[in-house]
Amino acid sequence: MNPVSRPAAESPALPHITPASQPVSRSLVLGSTSRYRCELLQRLQIPFDVAAPDVDESPLPDENPRRLAERLALAKARAVANGFPHAVVIGSDQVADLNGLPLGKPGNHEQAVVQLRQMRGKTVIFQTAVAVVCLESGFEQSSLAAVRVKFRELADDEIENYLRAEQPYDCAGSAKSEGLGIALLESIESDDPTALVGLPLIRTCNMIRAAGVALLAGKKVKP
Repeated sequence: MNPVSRPAAESPALPHITPASQPVSRSLVLGSTSRYRCELLQRLQIPFDVAAPDVDESPLPDENPRRLAERLALAKARAVANGFPHAVVIGSDQVADLNGLPLGKPGNHEQAVVQLRQMRGKTVIFQTAVAVVCLESGFEQSSLAAVRVKFRELADDEIENYLRAEQPYDCAGSAKSEGLGIALLESIESDDPTALVGLPLIRTCNMIRAAGVALLAGKKVKP
């Protein structure tokens, strides 16, 4: 039997579905070669790629630590997103803030000694920024987790012994709170517990979920 045609005006209208209500599952890229951030992101149990951002991390004139961290996190995400336009890209940066003085990665033993001597007995704010970008969808968000860390009054031999034991020369502030560096500290205040290690996962989860990455979906997402 031939179907009966209807005038277009009588055709039932299809329900409008906004992009946000459609099931979307985008691939994920970490725009960082930091092994600490990689280990943290692995906790989410979803696949992701890793790409190195080509970004000059030098501070701008009169740029405070908070703005430096925020700018670099977004710059890293944007830089990597250029090579992965369909993916959701995470960029992150951390700057230790000692009374407005930015302290980056020491790079060697001598500079790490200088940093720890500067910080002993003081409260340092670890400005940890994260940005999420997807070029294809136009998604872009950033957030900052400020972690207040009070250092103990450290003796010179404690500083030397710690640095020889853990060699945290690739860590902002010359200490690993997830390792022996916890013995250097008096207190930590943060609303995002992993921020001090280098990636605030609560903020990261909220943003990548909003960008279209499936979390707790019952099965792993194919990249």
